[in-house]
Amino acid sequence: MFGTSSRKLLFETALTADGWQREVLVTVADGHFATVEPGGAADGAERIGGVALPGLPNLHSCVIERALAGLLERDGEAAAAELAARVVAALNPDDVEAIAAQAYAEMLEAGFTAAGEFQTLHLDPNGRPYADVAEINAQVVAAAEQTGIALTLLPVLQVHGGFGPCPATPRQRRFLHDLDGFAELMRATRLTVAFYPGTRLGLAFHSLRTVTIGDIRRLAREAAAGPIHIQLAASDREVAECLAVTGARPASYLLDWVAVDERWCLIHPLQLSAEERLRLAKAGAVAGLCPVAEAHRGEAAFDAVPFLNEGGRIGVGTGSNLCTSPAGLLRTLEYSQRQRNRARPQLVRPDASAGRALFDLARLGGNQALAQPVGGITAGAPADVVVLDTGHPAFAGRSGDRVLDVWVFVAGAAAVRDVWVGGRQLVREGRHRDRDRIRTRFRAAMERLSGRV
Repeated sequence: MFGTSSRKLLFETALTADGWQREVLVTVADGHFATVEPGGAADGAERIGGVALPGLPNLHSCVIERALAGLLERDGEAAAAELAARVVAALNPDDVEAIAAQAYAEMLEAGFTAAGEFQTLHLDPNGRPYADVAEINAQVVAAAEQTGIALTLLPVLQVHGGFGPCPATPRQRRFLHDLDGFAELMRATRLTVAFYPGTRLGLAFHSLRTVTIGDIRRLAREAAAGPIHIQLAASDREVAECLAVTGARPASYLLDWVAVDERWCLIHPLQLSAEERLRLAKAGAVAGLCPVAEAHRGEAAFDAVPFLNEGGRIGVGTGSNLCTSPAGLLRTLEYSQRQRNRARPQLVRPDASAGRALFDLARLGGNQALAQPVGGITAGAPADVVVLDTGHPAFAGRSGDRVLDVWVFVAGAAAVRDVWVGGRQLVREGRHRDRDRIRTRFRAAMERLSGRV
């Protein structure tokens, strides 16, 4: 850990704000890069081999869904939903912390340095607030603090069971609030977050199914700062239900009635018309894509190429946390576009290969969605760095942007050697500094859950 004292590192190769550079000397102080000097003198610096990259943000995580991994691969949608409801009903706050810590440690070991937590679970199994109404939010923050990942916490509002609005079902009771109850939850969460300077607080709406447009307008207006997320237009069914109740498609309905801007991130916006896609791009909001989670659910692939050509912004998230590797998510995203358009490559720029273009899109869009500094390896930015082990055989003979192509399409998480967040080295030689304790607690939580479900 660097702490508050300064320390010098000499990166053999680094992707800096000025491009690829050799022998990059950096001084880290108070969690930020104080200086970045390509070709700097190495006196007193710790030499770091391999390739140093800016850290990547995970814009959409649902850690409680990590408890479902491997349980939903046999039965259809109805049976899977019933099993998922039983698992969620059995979770206690300690379980949530243990599961979150495991997910965050996996993210760090794979190359993520920040996460946006779409935190839906707030009430006890009977649908009542805990003595500390922000108990589960506090457990998620504690897990982020333990692992060291930079967290943007996004407490999620759900009021109803579906469009109409429809009454909630018993299986939804742990997620529901009225507006007054949610306001109290947010007040308590702000007090918790205030103790953790590295944690940011935003606001999230589950979807148009569970929150009215009036609720969204009111809370978005009252939220003076911070990012705003909503799941929107993920499926044909959602579009049909929204049309039946409101007379409009989900994205059109939101954009017609709410001042969507750069603070907004629309999660899983997979079912957009051409007009909606253009409106979203012009609004400056981020399309939050979870390629592996969306493919796992059998959902359509987002039409990314025209959206980007229209000036749209995208980022990637782990969603259900079946895949916690940024390289794995970016690879799946690019392949989904190749299958959709039956050509390769797809998400490229005239000046950049697919791996480099995907990396840049995820970094810029993800940081915007999480209200994290865009940063990079440049003076004044947070010292968030991922170092790839170029001793991995897949990197032989590769340099520059081709290193990113190899990471995304070939080597993946196995190539991540070291990770720093805010100047603290959290991963060394591929292992999180607290891996054994985190895994022990996670195994115990999962075994307890298995006995309850």
